[in-house]
Amino acid sequence: MSDLLIADSLNMVFGGLRAVADFSLTLGSNELVGLIGPNGAGKTTVFNMLTGVYTPSQGSITLLDSKGKSVDVTRFPSEKITRMGVARTFQNIRLFKTQTVLDNVSIARHFRVKYNPLQAILRLPSFWKEEALIRQEMLELLAIFKIDHKAHLPASSLPYGEQRKLEIVRALATKPQILLLDEPAAGMNPHETQELMELIRFIREKFQLTILLIEHDMHLVMNICERLLVLDYGRTIASGLPAAISKDPQVIKAYLGEEVSHA
Repeated sequence: MSDLLIADSLNMVFGGLRAVADFSLTLGSNELVGLIGPNGAGKTTVFNMLTGVYTPSQGSITLLDSKGKSVDVTRFPSEKITRMGVARTFQNIRLFKTQTVLDNVSIARHFRVKYNPLQAILRLPSFWKEEALIRQEMLELLAIFKIDHKAHLPASSLPYGEQRKLEIVRALATKPQILLLDEPAAGMNPHETQELMELIRFIREKFQLTILLIEHDMHLVMNICERLLVLDYGRTIASGLPAAISKDPQVIKAYLGEEVSHA
């Protein structure tokens, strides 16, 4: 199994506050890994470092590029990291609410267009040809997730669970090799959470992706993740298989409060 991402001893300091301390992570091909911890533990800060939103105060991030070469991306901007195959969703839904469902996913696909700005300004045939291809490709992607019949509706008209799904589909439109999901079950009821669990499994199998997941719903995390890392006050206090993590005294004290049963 190839190591797609290696984060080594990441630190993030804001003023005098160390939000993340000596965080390390290796993600292999087609893995499904959970990052858990109490509120304020530094989980989203880790995501922000891995996706170029924040530049780590210390440490390094390495990604495997399309040619199989390891590239130091520690100081790369978000756009460049996205181009290298890392996509994410956010804790709070960030759709373009007034735009259509189709527009939301098409926007994500546009950073890989082959036409140049002049061809777009002049509306040359090469522009229209690629726009038609993108439209068809995005409709096919929406069809995979059974929301293509709502392609021309505004994103705001979708039920909450489908808005969450659309945000994931938009991330997939960038054609990532690694997908980072920041609390995708937030605000969902038990039925929606169960559907999300099945969706995440489907995505990994269908698109052969590596997935890193932040989530507070322990039933979801314990039942789909192959291994877990636990943060508390910015430090990793445990890592390993879900069954072992659920019984770890440090984890129980810091976060879980009790052992978590497996379905």
